[in-house]
Amino acid sequence: MLSNGIITKVNSDTFTVKVDNSYLDCKVRGKFRNIKLKPVVGDKVLVDKTNKTIEKVLDRDNYLLRPPVANIDIAIIVTSLVEPNINITLLDKLISIITINKIEPVILFTKLDLGKKSDIKNLKDITKYYQKIGIKVFNNKNLRKIKKYLKGKIVTVCGQTGAGKSTFLNKLDKRLNLQTNEISKSLGRGKHTTRIVELFEIDNFYIVDTPGFSSIDINIYTIEEIKKSFIEFNNITCKFNNCNHLNEKGCKVVELVHNNLIRKSRYDSYIRFIKETK
Repeated sequence: MLSNGIITKVNSDTFTVKVDNSYLDCKVRGKFRNIKLKPVVGDKVLVDKTNKTIEKVLDRDNYLLRPPVANIDIAIIVTSLVEPNINITLLDKLISIITINKIEPVILFTKLDLGKKSDIKNLKDITKYYQKIGIKVFNNKNLRKIKKYLKGKIVTVCGQTGAGKSTFLNKLDKRLNLQTNEISKSLGRGKHTTRIVELFEIDNFYIVDTPGFSSIDINIYTIEEIKKSFIEFNNITCKFNNCNHLNEKGCKVVELVHNNLIRKSRYDSYIRFIKETK
């Protein structure tokens, strides 16, 4: 008889699966190699507890390639104000990829205590805009609010290397004791500290710590997918239904950018992603 479980950790060819209230280190059957399917963290699976093998991967609600995780409800984008400096293009790229994959993006700003007054003022403007378009925004001092918002969810954490992902997780639950590392002064960015993708159970939700990354490809998506991922564009009616918001005649989006009703940095990100796709 097979049992239902969820993969909480992948280390090479060993898959840790939570079944009921216990954890089993399992292997996968050879048939998965034949169909070129590798189970990932977050996968809901059927397990043979006697042989400690994964027999079937159930249908996924969603899947992220980098980091390799499945069935995620919320993706927290950890973004540092300084050291490394806030990267709006990367933030927007992650928001688009997460949105395209039918996952809710949530922004978490860190290292506010290291910023200058001008940095904090800029952050307030940025926060106000993302909240206005419907994206939840927290900072790393809002731990109680964050935990309440994550109740019952499966959550992944992503963002720029050195932004403070592992530090944030350690604050959520000190028992995790995840390795953190300092910013490389010569490179101006963080050193990788997370090597294995793992799903942790904290209070009443699951959260994934993932290897950090500083560049990701968006060119695997279509122009239409990218356009829809900019949620503030979706309820705007342009002169032509097939408008791609690239200076076409009668484009309402471009007009709103010129009138500062759409943040110019967001539109610049959109233009860049469309060019990458082309």
